[in-house]
Amino acid sequence: MSGGIFIGLGANLPSPNHGSPRNTVVAAIAALEAAGLRIRARSPLYESEPIPVSDQPWYVNAVVEAESSLGCSELLELLHSVENAFGRTRSVPNAARILDLDLLDCRGEIRPGPDRLILPHPRLQDRAFVLLPLADIAPNWRHPASHRAVAELLAALPPDQHIRRAG
Repeated sequence: MSGGIFIGLGANLPSPNHGSPRNTVVAAIAALEAAGLRIRARSPLYESEPIPVSDQPWYVNAVVEAESSLGCSELLELLHSVENAFGRTRSVPNAARILDLDLLDCRGEIRPGPDRLILPHPRLQDRAFVLLPLADIAPNWRHPASHRAVAELLAALPPDQHIRRAG
C-alpha cells in the first residue's frame, strides 16, 4: 500500500511558542490540519536517540498519513512553511531542531533528484524513528522504489538505534 501521503515529524529542542518537543510535535500536527491537510492517521509518539549519536537531546517523533489535493512539490513547500512558522532554522546537517517535517512518501511517487524534492525520502528505510511509527499506522505500506514491506525494512535495521514509545 503506497498511495498515501506520509509525513515524518520530529523535534528535540523546546519551542518558544509550544514548549516541549512533545507539545511541539502535537502542535505541528494541528498546524498541518489548519493548513488544509486532512490527517487520516497519526502514530503514537516515540522518543529516539539522535542519528548520528551525539550529545544533543533525544527526539520526539511521529508519522501521520494525510490527504491533500496539493502536488508533492507544493506539499514540501507547505511543510517548510510550517517549520518556519515554528521557528526552524537550518544550519548544519543533523543539528538539533525545534521542528523537522519530512515528506516520506507522496502517493508512491519516485523522484530520484537532483531536485530539492527526492521521493521517497532517501533515508526513511534506515531509520527506526520513521519505520516504527509508520508501521503503526500503515502496516501494509511498501517502499515505493524497493517494494519492500515496512516489516521487512524494520527487521533489516541495525540493532544500535535506540527508540521507545513516549510515555
